[in-house]
Amino acid sequence: MARQKSSARFWQRWADVLRKGTVRQWLLGLVVFVGLLGVLMVDLLPTGVSVEVGQVARRDIEAPRTAINSAETERLREEAGRRALLEANDNPEFYRINHATVVKVEESITAILNLLRTTIPAPGEGEEPLAVTEADRRLIRDYGVDLPPANLAHIAELSLPEFDVFAQNVTDAILAQMNEEISEDGLRDAWDQYELRIGASKMDPQLEHTAIVLGRQLIQPNLVIDTNKVNQVREEAMAAVEPVTIMRGEIILRKGDVVREEHIGVLQDLGLIKTGIDYLALIGLVVLVALMVYGMGIFAFQNRPSIIESEGKIALLGVIILVVAIVGKILSLIHWPLAPYLAPTAWAGLLLTLLVDSKLAVTAVTLLAMVLAVMNDFSLNIAFLALTGGLTAILSISKVSQRGDLMRAGFIVGGINFATMVGLGLIQQDSRLVIHSYLGVLNGVFSSITAIGVLPYLESLFGITSAIRLLELSNPNHPLLRRMMLEAPGTYHHSILVGNLAEAAAEAVGGDGLLARVGAHYHDIGKLKRPYFFVENQIGMENPHDKMAPTLSTLIVTSHVKDGLELAREYKLPDVVTQFIAQHHGTDLVKFFYHRALEANEGAVEEQEFRYPGPKPQSKEVAIVSLADATEAAVRSLAKPNPGKIEALVRKIIKDRLNSGELDQSDLTFQDLDRIANAFVKVIIGMFHARVEYPEEVTKEDIEGKRGRGGSSSK
Repeated sequence: MARQKSSARFWQRWADVLRKGTVRQWLLGLVVFVGLLGVLMVDLLPTGVSVEVGQVARRDIEAPRTAINSAETERLREEAGRRALLEANDNPEFYRINHATVVKVEESITAILNLLRTTIPAPGEGEEPLAVTEADRRLIRDYGVDLPPANLAHIAELSLPEFDVFAQNVTDAILAQMNEEISEDGLRDAWDQYELRIGASKMDPQLEHTAIVLGRQLIQPNLVIDTNKVNQVREEAMAAVEPVTIMRGEIILRKGDVVREEHIGVLQDLGLIKTGIDYLALIGLVVLVALMVYGMGIFAFQNRPSIIESEGKIALLGVIILVVAIVGKILSLIHWPLAPYLAPTAWAGLLLTLLVDSKLAVTAVTLLAMVLAVMNDFSLNIAFLALTGGLTAILSISKVSQRGDLMRAGFIVGGINFATMVGLGLIQQDSRLVIHSYLGVLNGVFSSITAIGVLPYLESLFGITSAIRLLELSNPNHPLLRRMMLEAPGTYHHSILVGNLAEAAAEAVGGDGLLARVGAHYHDIGKLKRPYFFVENQIGMENPHDKMAPTLSTLIVTSHVKDGLELAREYKLPDVVTQFIAQHHGTDLVKFFYHRALEANEGAVEEQEFRYPGPKPQSKEVAIVSLADATEAAVRSLAKPNPGKIEALVRKIIKDRLNSGELDQSDLTFQDLDRIANAFVKVIIGMFHARVEYPEEVTKEDIEGKRGRGGSSSK
């Protein structure tokens, strides 16, 4: 049930984003998709190389990418297969006994012996025995066996039992020999073994000679090659051949060379001879790029929905991704295999972390690593280096305090890139990576230098304020802060204290503490126009409001918002800071002068005349500064503050602001308000820490001693 509710909330939020998205936001997303697709499609477009066999090359043609020479690879594989066949023909291990040959010999010896048996008279039978001459003729005609006439005559004189013994010995000896492996070269050895078998049977010499003559004419090679084993060995030999690689930058045809068939084959393998676009590859690229852009959009929606709602941030994200992709593509086309290792993913990581968000920067770097791998023949080396360098850049500026930190991050990225290239080179035994690992250092340093250079322009162009810009604005030497320190010291001190409160509270609720602090420093700059009309600057002088009408006093007090916006424009403060000036009072009521007006006019007062113009705080950080502003001013009026009084006052101020609706548009939750209250109390108690109380007489004596010695003290 909880899972269903979570899913429903997800789709509801997604629908809200779709409804809120403007046409320009959708167009920006489409531009990123089309731009990435266009960069990756470069390899799919026909290159227009037109050559024919027999022509003379008009220019040098180089390989724009690494590819497999299919014709040469196939030739080497066929050659390896032929060598394997020749080796198998000479290797007895690849032969087996052909049982069909054995059966044929068995059938022949049986038939021959049956024919010879008919030459022997059978006792008690009326049939005449076969004439020896006829038997000789049939043996030669039917079986190709030639026995000497004397041997045939001797067989005809045997008794049937004697012949049967002879026939059995001959059959057994021939079949025993045929069931052993007999090669062409081993036939004579087989005959010799057969003769030994016959000799062991103890026949009379003439029958033994007959048996030997029969064996020499019937025993034959019985081995046949095992085609299954030979084919397997041939396939293994062909598969073991390494593909012939055409290296990027290799000269395929030099100017003046005559084009041959092998040149055409190589150009086809490189995809340089095309008749049209590979639409299947195009569909694959569309799907791949769509998935990458969609994944980034879903991540931003789930983790940083404010980015999707900001046209400037979407545009900046798209520009950085496309710039890195285009630079990566240009590097991939350079005829030097190591050029792609200079792809500036670290540059993208640095800028996106500073200007957008570190989590989104991780997603963008991952996407760019995949894009660079695709455009470099799916190189895992390029992807690994791009991902490592980009993530290192993001982590190295997680706590940036000045522009010099960017330079430091560049050296860190360079060191990690250097180590990565050395590691990859050692693992793959590629000396080029080890020798040229300095490219990793150049990549990191150059990324940081260019990031520092383009950062102000990107901030101005896309209306985004980086953490470095905020740190510069927080410098006390900034002209506005210096003016406030000199012309409105009370307001300056108040703003510093509000900044401390706001920073602690913003960090407690997961907001931007630096932005809250800087916004607090500038929220009251409008008081520079009439500093002595504000109580914190009225030390040792009368309050001019005591002699003014409440409406006029209200007009002067509330005008510090308008005056502050004018000063912000004059000093070119960014919008993220200007919003604190415009919204920190929201539409709050100037209660002091409102009640004075009620007392003077006995209730006939228009409340709207005593309210700030607004708008109400639109973000967490502005709302926190608004609460910190009211809290700091109120706590200063406490007599003998203690932790209990401070906490009660802080929570009362927050509750009043909540009940009045001033926090309705700030996205602060009740849990956030509780954390803000706790943070305020902790900081304020630190401000009112206890001090040692000196005895009055000691204090007086110390003061008089200082005066007498011109302000110096011996203690």
